[in-house]
Amino acid sequence: MRPSTALVLCAAAVGLTHAHAGHDHVEDTTEPFIGWTKEDLDAKWGTDWGFSGISTFAHLQHERCLQHPEVEYDIAILGVPFDTAVTYRPGARFGPRAIRAASARQTSFRAYNPRAGVNPYLEWAKIIDCGDIPVTPFDNTLALRQMTEAYTNLAHSSPSAANKDSPVKYRRTPKLFTLGGDHSIALPTLRALNKIYGEVAVVHFDAHLDTWHPAKYPSAWVDKDDPFPVSFFTHGTMFWIAHNESLIQKGKSVHGGLRTRLTGIEDNEDDDAQGWLRFTADDIDDLGVATMARRIVEHVGTETPVYLSIDIDVIDPGLAPGTGTPEPGGWTTRELIRVLRGIESLNVVGADVVEVSPSYDGAGEVTALAAAQVAFEVLTSMVKRGMDEGGKAGGAGVVRDEL
Repeated sequence: MRPSTALVLCAAAVGLTHAHAGHDHVEDTTEPFIGWTKEDLDAKWGTDWGFSGISTFAHLQHERCLQHPEVEYDIAILGVPFDTAVTYRPGARFGPRAIRAASARQTSFRAYNPRAGVNPYLEWAKIIDCGDIPVTPFDNTLALRQMTEAYTNLAHSSPSAANKDSPVKYRRTPKLFTLGGDHSIALPTLRALNKIYGEVAVVHFDAHLDTWHPAKYPSAWVDKDDPFPVSFFTHGTMFWIAHNESLIQKGKSVHGGLRTRLTGIEDNEDDDAQGWLRFTADDIDDLGVATMARRIVEHVGTETPVYLSIDIDVIDPGLAPGTGTPEPGGWTTRELIRVLRGIESLNVVGADVVEVSPSYDGAGEVTALAAAQVAFEVLTSMVKRGMDEGGKAGGAGVVRDEL
């Protein structure tokens, strides 16, 4: 070894020795977990990125509300993985899981909705994810009983302590937002709402009427002595059943986005007899978003209790292919969202987004993403309604006709 190399190595060794000696004198300031405040721990470990954490809707707190009826909430997300009442493609039982996964980029620290001037997850409402109803896939009679009982139990939950005696009436009754599942889940929901509000109006966005008489389907095998054959309960008949059970206010309910084929003009006549107002998919071109939204609000009224039901097939299958009964010629995702924003002054007491069938979706999850965004928009409007009983908080009130 050359002398110059030996000197360099010797100097390096001396430097390392001094460095280690210096480290030996550095005080360890790390505090143990024991004794740290909950605020410290929450600040360090209490958040998630869009790609981390257990999959709940928008990373919300998860509670098994049906097992723990003492849990208080103002708005709860509820999954209903049921799809055995469909007339075409099954698969919507996986909808709740897909919508929750698609909501992953909704986090409380970045959920401010500029159009409404509010972050729905950081306002007055305690919003949680109540998990799923474990609906049987084997027996639709039992499934309907399970869903009806679950919704009825949850309808009698208590609001958060801060809102039990709120001067704002809207805050004093907990609300549910359902992730479907096929559209038949609206029937048990309406049964439960009837226990609290009596008859409600339904604002229904869908390619299909869903007010069909069950006999419009082939029915030669139906037992004529059975007053309610289980085959009558489908995702195309549930509003007919609800009408006959006096669950829906006649003359206050609205369809939007219709474009399906009919048995004949008598389908619309039956719908008229049940008291519905209809807007077709084409009407959005003829009327514009602002006019359609205004007519819906004028027809329903801002104080009438409303069940808002959104079948994802109202969107064109080119933009939302992951659904069971696709119908070409639908609205764009933006058009649906604009209409929903335009009706935010409605008194929504329950809502759903249904018929997301992820097995027909692409790798980009476009249908589930649309459903998650729809849910976010509706939750925003519900929270905003509670900020001001008439829904006038923030910058709302003016609907721009963008089309």
